[in-house]
Amino acid sequence: MRKPENISNIVAEQTMASPLSAIVRRAPVTCLPDTPLRAALATMHQLNIGSMIVADGELAPMGILTLRDVLDRVALAACGLERPIADVMTRNVFSMPPQTPAYAAAAAMVRRGIRHIMVVDGGRLTGLITEKDIFNLQRNDIPQLARAIRDATSVDGLAQSSADVRQLAHAMLAQGMGAAQLTYLIASLNDLLTQRVIEFGMAGADLNEIRWCWIALGSEGRFEQTFSTDQDNGIVFVSALDAAAVRARLLPLAQRINEDLARCGFPLCSGEIMAGNPRWCLSGQEWRARFADWIDRGDPQALMHATIFFDLRPLHGDTAVADELRAWILAHASGNPRFLHQMAANALRNRPPLGILRDFVTSGDAAHSGTVDLKLSGATLFTDAARIYGLANAAAPTNTGARLHELGVREILPPREVKAWIDAFQFIQLLRLRHQHVQNMAGLAMDNRLDPADLNQLEHRVLKEAFLQARQLQDRLALDYRL
Repeated sequence: MRKPENISNIVAEQTMASPLSAIVRRAPVTCLPDTPLRAALATMHQLNIGSMIVADGELAPMGILTLRDVLDRVALAACGLERPIADVMTRNVFSMPPQTPAYAAAAAMVRRGIRHIMVVDGGRLTGLITEKDIFNLQRNDIPQLARAIRDATSVDGLAQSSADVRQLAHAMLAQGMGAAQLTYLIASLNDLLTQRVIEFGMAGADLNEIRWCWIALGSEGRFEQTFSTDQDNGIVFVSALDAAAVRARLLPLAQRINEDLARCGFPLCSGEIMAGNPRWCLSGQEWRARFADWIDRGDPQALMHATIFFDLRPLHGDTAVADELRAWILAHASGNPRFLHQMAANALRNRPPLGILRDFVTSGDAAHSGTVDLKLSGATLFTDAARIYGLANAAAPTNTGARLHELGVREILPPREVKAWIDAFQFIQLLRLRHQHVQNMAGLAMDNRLDPADLNQLEHRVLKEAFLQARQLQDRLALDYRL
């Protein structure tokens, strides 16, 4: 029985375009077809591997035995362990040559519903590619980058890690990662980086009498950050001390953290929705009063500017403080029909850019002529509706897709329609990411304005359908709130 050999010449930077020969982790573990099952299983256990390849003396592959096969054909079938492995192996295992790109292997796995592909060169086995190997290509730098963020000793080090996060995100998009996964990845790594910046900013501060939590708002609160994003954050605190006195202690720290985040590539919010602004560094009681004012007495204009606050989630500190605030918001908002009606009316002021004579209504503004705003006229339509339905039904998630999914599971919204809405939203998000990626590669400022003429015919049709789905979701909202 052949034992694996270490392979040291693994390509450092691997992508879905890498050949299979570059991502094979080690020489395959093989045995002859007459090897007793007991011996094969002992080797699998000793080497902590999930499969055994059966090959002849010339390393021509004949079959494979996986742990699933062991369960189905050995354990449940009460097969004797002295029988040869050839009796229970899976035959006619799919193979590809070593120069095959990884994305072709991934596609073959999807099409055939398989988890293993043998790498065969001239009839001779050279490696085995698993589903896990393909998956690892999508995140091969993530653990290392996360460790670099955790181990950083200065804001300058974090600034470099932030650049690495952006570079990794662009690479993941180029490798084919979906919008939902990519925006969640960006937000998760940015969370980790922000937490480290906060730790630096709060180091040495005497806050023992204060329970505080840094909260994420807007797209960060929804785990929906794209490549172009600024800061939206705040602080909620609880203390027996006077709120003004606590705020005076927290604000200099928060302002320094905001500045350090800007150094790390997160621009200061033009609307000053940041923890370093006294308006958004509040006690739990002050936050509840602020939300109560919006919910119970807010006029439509005030509510329009307050929407991103309803996507808050805890980011760092005493998360229970923010959780208590969010639970109060959900309970208070769900019981106020007037507030929800106003939120729905605000949301319906913004319509998808669909024309009667043309597919899309594009901007006539000279600076953006011929473009559509994928954020304001696209993604926001789904985000606003999901937020309203989520608040109305006290749904805990802040993420747009997760909100809609929960409402579908609870059958508050039709599950089939919910799936279409989520798919449409994610397609628009993907176009936003791709558009910003192209701008970034060209050294241009990133935005959300896309010229539909830049799309191919299929993308053009799918974008139109995505906007139609937004219209259907808005029609549902208008019906439910009699608007």
